[in-house]
Amino acid sequence: MPEPTTPPSPGHAANPESVAEFTDVQSVFVRQRNCLLLQADFSPIFVGYYLHLMQQRLKISESSAETLKPLMAFFTLHLVSRPWQESHAWTLHVQHRPQPVNIFLAGSSTAEEVVGRVWPREKDAAEANMLYAQIVAQNKEPQTSVIPLSAAASPAAWVEEFYRQSEQRLARAFDLGGDSYALITAEPGADEEWLRSLTPEQVAELASTEQLKTLETRRFTFRCGCTVERLLPTLRSMRANFEDLLDKQGFIEISCPRCEAQYIITSQMLADAAPAAES
Repeated sequence: MPEPTTPPSPGHAANPESVAEFTDVQSVFVRQRNCLLLQADFSPIFVGYYLHLMQQRLKISESSAETLKPLMAFFTLHLVSRPWQESHAWTLHVQHRPQPVNIFLAGSSTAEEVVGRVWPREKDAAEANMLYAQIVAQNKEPQTSVIPLSAAASPAAWVEEFYRQSEQRLARAFDLGGDSYALITAEPGADEEWLRSLTPEQVAELASTEQLKTLETRRFTFRCGCTVERLLPTLRSMRANFEDLLDKQGFIEISCPRCEAQYIITSQMLADAAPAAES
């Protein structure tokens, strides 16, 4: 297997200075069809992701990037279809791709951020593709759904399966070319025949063929928010697991489970974290 490499930023996003800081996601009601259209140009988020890889000296294979990018886009569109105060996370075990991978996505409209990562996994012929979706809302217990996914389907088809099984309604996910993506969900009384028949070309022309009403715009950037200070209390509670290594070399290297950012932790840093961990 060839050594994975980090591809250049996609499309016109090759120059970060020419890309907006945020991805603005429009929520639009399609009148007479009773459908919700969510659409955006994801260049800012993709550029943020590739800059993160460069800063952390991380690499991603081309096949993994081709899976992660549309899923990150559709996940963000899904966030905008949900109430503001919710935080969401998706974990996918993708078995039947050119390279089996795990994919993690998380984000919230309140923080205006989305984060994601992909890493290889061992091929297991007995294991199916799975999506684990979690919702965390204020003052409520977390909700988790487990959705089996088709073996040979695309990221767009997986998102449509998620809506059919977990949301229990029809949705269509579209790659509109470049870095633009759209998600259209059926609302009560939706024209489902129209929704099922849509093509990417028709979605791109909806502004001229349908009566649309913009409901809101939410903005997102690629950001994890992890810091050494946030990680230290948890690491201190786990210190017994790596005490020997810490004593031997004086430090340990860890990576954030959400974005793979790398951190160096010393014994003194763990000791300094004691008051915060015990308070």
